Amino acid sequence: MASFVGVFCLSHLLFLTIISTLTWTVSAKRTFQIDYENNCFKKDGESFRYISGSIHYSRVPHYYWKDRLLKMYMAGLNAVQTYVPWNFHEVMPKKFVFDGDRDLEHFLQLANDSGLLVILRPGPYICAEWDMGSLPAWILKKDSVVLRSSDPDYLAAVDQWMNVLLPKIRPLLYNNGGPIISVQVENEYGSYFACDHDYLRHLVKLFRYHLGDEVVLFSTDGSSLHNVQCGTVDGLYAAVDFGPTENITKCFEVQRHFEPKGPLINSELYTGWLDHWGEKHQVVATSVITRALDTVLGLGANVNMYMFIGGTNFGYWNGANTPYAAQPTSYDYDAPLSEAGDLTDKYFAIRDVIRKYKKVPYGPIPPSVPKFAYGPVPLKKLHILSEMLDVLCPSGPVTSVYPL
Repeated sequence: MASFVGVFCLSHLLFLTIISTLTWTVSAKRTFQIDYENNCFKKDGESFRYISGSIHYSRVPHYYWKDRLLKMYMAGLNAVQTYVPWNFHEVMPKKFVFDGDRDLEHFLQLANDSGLLVILRPGPYICAEWDMGSLPAWILKKDSVVLRSSDPDYLAAVDQWMNVLLPKIRPLLYNNGGPIISVQVENEYGSYFACDHDYLRHLVKLFRYHLGDEVVLFSTDGSSLHNVQCGTVDGLYAAVDFGPTENITKCFEVQRHFEPKGPLINSELYTGWLDHWGEKHQVVATSVITRALDTVLGLGANVNMYMFIGGTNFGYWNGANTPYAAQPTSYDYDAPLSEAGDLTDKYFAIRDVIRKYKKVPYGPIPPSVPKFAYGPVPLKKLHILSEMLDVLCPSGPVTSVYPL
């Protein structure tokens, strides 16, 4: 009888342990969602506001990622925003590269390890002053293709890319234990001439298929009624972007026209500005940035500072604006962290503003990177141009009636 009671008690205890574990697992499920009633985000059931900064992993060598992310965390940010450049990864049709400086999953995991959430912007078009807005050059082989539209040839290429990228993203969503709290669909599409809502609906359906129904999908457009009208559709939460000298109240009124309830979001509060070849380096006064940031945070809005670190356009990845004005190699952007990742006065001033609204991490901030004078660097001839054509253009010669 005693042995029977012992077995019964042990079985009962084991049953209670299993039930308790299952209950804890259910109650501990991570959630990130829009709280329309209270005009905010909710993270794990609690009101949440992100204070984010942009870093483009494609513009920072991977061995510096951890340093830059830690500096961003120490500034008081609780999130980072990054683009995923399509042409950086699908270098040729169906040839994908995700290692070294292109190891997106490693970058996202480092952000997570650094205590930072992630706002992901996978395009397919990203702008970002990046070569062709990250659309691959090989997509132009078909003369009739209409970019950023519901053109079947364009959508076939988009689907091919997203069917590879998005399954890599899903395990890293916040709901699945990763750092990604929201995902942007396209980029400032309202500024594009096409205004093709069927295209946006296709993307929403594609993203939902791969990422599920729980992730927050959003759009970002300039703060005008026309831009947001063309740049968003049902299924996307409409956010706006604007610079520090604009009328912040009026900019958010545009968002409220499309989103009467929910969190206020400025996806790109510009901390500096982009450069063009032949022009002086753009500089925006620290006081202008801090005043705007203080106003945005005082309104209870969510904000992403574009850029928090600009980085470098390596290779030929620099883009251009129209009328034609090319970006230089540097993408310093007069950001709070310099192109080299150095701390600036703007960094500490922004940190002081953030300190008014949330606790800033305590501890030492990683120092600026040491600089060295290497002296003359001799160059060695390796090949002549005609010998390197197969390397420079692995797909072979291009025939065109209108060559570049």
